[in-house]
Amino acid sequence: MIDLWKKIERQQFSPLYLLYGKEDYLIQETKQKLINKVLTPEEMDFNYASYDLEETPIEVAVEDAETFPFMGEKRLVFVHNPYFLTTEKPKQKVDHHIEALEAYIQAPAPYTIFVLIGTYEKLDERKKITKLLKKHAEVGQANQLNDNDLKSWIVDRANEHGFRIGKEATEMLIELSGTNLNSLANEIDKLCLFATGEKEITLQMVEQLTARSLEQNIFKLVEKVVQRRIDEALRIYYDLLKQNEEPIKLLAVLANQFRLIYQTKELARRGYGQQQIASHLKVHPFRVKLAAGQAKLFSEEELNHIMFLLAESDYKMKTSGLRKEMIIEMFLFRINEKRRD
Repeated sequence: MIDLWKKIERQQFSPLYLLYGKEDYLIQETKQKLINKVLTPEEMDFNYASYDLEETPIEVAVEDAETFPFMGEKRLVFVHNPYFLTTEKPKQKVDHHIEALEAYIQAPAPYTIFVLIGTYEKLDERKKITKLLKKHAEVGQANQLNDNDLKSWIVDRANEHGFRIGKEATEMLIELSGTNLNSLANEIDKLCLFATGEKEITLQMVEQLTARSLEQNIFKLVEKVVQRRIDEALRIYYDLLKQNEEPIKLLAVLANQFRLIYQTKELARRGYGQQQIASHLKVHPFRVKLAAGQAKLFSEEELNHIMFLLAESDYKMKTSGLRKEMIIEMFLFRINEKRRD
């Protein structure tokens, strides 16, 4: 995606683009870069179009793409949800004349930029239409960034605003805010506003100003449990309740964190490296790195017991008349008792 962005910035446009992947931020950023570079604000009303293929036949979008631009040199046509490139089923049946798209791909209008966009992890490579697009279009795959690429992206984002950010501040930002690019972009923009005049985002600024993600708060809560500081764990929990976080949601995030710790410990025991574990579990490598550190502090027996307590708490939350807030309190106390034994 970075290489594709550089071409767009240099106005080296392709008549056809295929953007797909689960990292929505990268797709939205690519869309915005195309809009900014292809059309002026005055041309948007006349030469911009967007279609949803779960509602509109593809031939309608193709016909639009073949229409000459009005009061400008280029048309920009975004076409969302091309589910026929995958094995997915649409929400509602729409009859698409795929042959019209096949013909267009092989002879696209030189005055139109036609962009197919799907938030799909992978495409069906066996299909003729997918092969044609892969051959003729500029393809941007919005994959989740690995640890090194994520850090580089943070540095580049700060640089775009005219600011520097060091290695320690970058790592702390990821640790506090998580790996979601939308959240990170907002935090970087906020830090740049605060750092105006200094031109550097420091570790202290990150620690003071970064909003903790729910996952980060849960990570800290688990850490306090590990350290047998049940009072501090409960303080974090009560703070989350004050922020109007639902107990059932908190329990689900707690379960996800302990499940990740359990799986990381088991896969590491089998000889998997952290990158392999991240790939196998389909989670960001940074989360596996943190989970691996916590996994060392729990025995296999303790983790089995915790998973049992989580399942029991979930059942109670959905079937008993107990206050949901109290069920998580009981869960934390019971973990603490087990670690004392």
